[in-house]
Amino acid sequence: MKIGVVCDTHNNQKNVRRIIELFNEAGVERVVHTGDVTKASTLDLFAELNCPLFGVYGNNDLERESLDECVRRHKFIVQDPPLRLRWHGKEILVVHDPLDLDAFDLNSIDLTLHGHTHLHRVEKTPNGLIFNPGECAGHMIGKNAIGVVDLQTLEASLLYF
Repeated sequence: MKIGVVCDTHNNQKNVRRIIELFNEAGVERVVHTGDVTKASTLDLFAELNCPLFGVYGNNDLERESLDECVRRHKFIVQDPPLRLRWHGKEILVVHDPLDLDAFDLNSIDLTLHGHTHLHRVEKTPNGLIFNPGECAGHMIGKNAIGVVDLQTLEASLLYF
């Protein structure tokens, strides 16, 4: 199973449209957003994905009433962190701020996803992987990235745009 990972879209709707195209072209089976969508109008765009959306809220997701309404309308799964998932036999932990990871024993987690820093991170742990695809809300073409993780191998790759 391949999953898409995106973070910190910060209401950049032009980039979100491209992100959706890339995930649909990559054939991911699920997408995880690690927070900071910012506005419901941006979250609405993710309804164009060919797969379900899961995620957590970030520190800039302040318009919660409209974001929560959008989540309900599209049947997304988005909540305050942490979000724990079990897909393809793998334990997955999703947070926004990597400082929140200090509260968890990451040795029992196969895949840990976070955002917040806008910096790419691929870190092997004794039993898994910590991953953040990095910047995707920037305006420099070719410098923005989203991630694809193969849950069978726990290999992560970046899609630049």
